[in-house]
Amino acid sequence: MLKEERQRIILGEVDLHNRIQLTDMAEMLDVSIDTVRRDVKELDALQKLQKVHGGAVSLGFVAPTSPANHTYALDEKRQIAAKAVGLLKDGGVIFIDGGTTCLELARQIPEKLSLTCFTLSLPVALQLLSKPRVRVIMIGGEISREAQIATGANAVHALGDIRVDYGFIGTGYVDALHGLTEFDWEVVQVKKSVIAASRKAVLLCISEKLNSQHRYRTCDISAINTLITELEPENNRLNPFRSREIHLL
Repeated sequence: MLKEERQRIILGEVDLHNRIQLTDMAEMLDVSIDTVRRDVKELDALQKLQKVHGGAVSLGFVAPTSPANHTYALDEKRQIAAKAVGLLKDGGVIFIDGGTTCLELARQIPEKLSLTCFTLSLPVALQLLSKPRVRVIMIGGEISREAQIATGANAVHALGDIRVDYGFIGTGYVDALHGLTEFDWEVVQVKKSVIAASRKAVLLCISEKLNSQHRYRTCDISAINTLITELEPENNRLNPFRSREIHLL
């Protein structure tokens, strides 16, 4: 495989899933980890992604509030956020996860809406502070440099003490059979706690992520009350999820 083709695939995976590991890409491309490391280093120098220890992250993920917005599939994520806003009620108590789609939800919350919002995400918290009628409660813990969210035992413990109407979450990978999965064990533990703290768990997910999976399981798909994509709910691509009796938006 030519270097240009390898790098195109690497960028595609970074854009779609926000983060990649060198070991995963080496297996996918059937090349050595050193080869992938060189490719990632070149792409970092070209400012197409950001190299991190053991992998890479998308520019839109690591700097979502940057004026130069590199967010992948931004139009689709804005459509998803607009649907999610329709679930919000004045006086509601919600949780908003980290990630670029959840950040779009925070941006689209109407100025007139009164909410109490918990979050683990620094970018989401900063965005919510611009909403005059939103009370923002930050869940603390060790801050992930790449994801800019709180993780660890303190975050999990704090989530055990709250109960929200809606928990709006994102995921790296989702499949009707295998549920929600990630490659980061710490992130999985936090997401499990968010779902447990939510009366209704709402997954915000672009359709490109459907039918994908990774090594660590967050939850079975039945733990999700509502799946919101940019697709129309009747779209045939959602049929595997429809048979699982998930509310589709």
